[in-house]
Amino acid sequence: MSLIELEAERHTNPVDVIEHVAALEDWTFERSGDDEITVSIKGRWCDYHVSFSWMEDVEALHLACAFDLKVTEARRAEVMRLLTLVNEQMWLGHFDLWSGEGVVMYRHAHLLVGGAEPSARQVDAMLTSAIDSCDRYYQAFQFVVWAGKSAQEALEGALFETMGRA
Repeated sequence: MSLIELEAERHTNPVDVIEHVAALEDWTFERSGDDEITVSIKGRWCDYHVSFSWMEDVEALHLACAFDLKVTEARRAEVMRLLTLVNEQMWLGHFDLWSGEGVVMYRHAHLLVGGAEPSARQVDAMLTSAIDSCDRYYQAFQFVVWAGKSAQEALEGALFETMGRA
């Protein structure tokens, strides 16, 4: 038994809002079904492929943002250590290693229970959080996979910020 027994009718599909935002921003997108859309967005280091899925059964809008970085079997353990260090710092969302494909991705979900409708600002905030997080940690993943750095070294190198001007 649920604490609140209300049947709320949803007036729009949350994916329609994402399509509207993508069209306004002139982003390339593909609607693969009523409940799924993939948007391509240029980030600081690479292009990101952001997939949104509306999950009716749990009333959640799921975002998955992947970038082109194939993790080799030899570097998976160190990438997993890096994921742990990075996720400790996250306020929203988290990074995962998609084990079947060996791809790192950022994931986040927004609950819309009880018939709540997403706004364009909420969709923009989800996208901004995803792109900012991927841009912030992209180099750390590159350092581990391609430069053979340890997770700690990679994180320190990627988060290094210069002060002042030369």
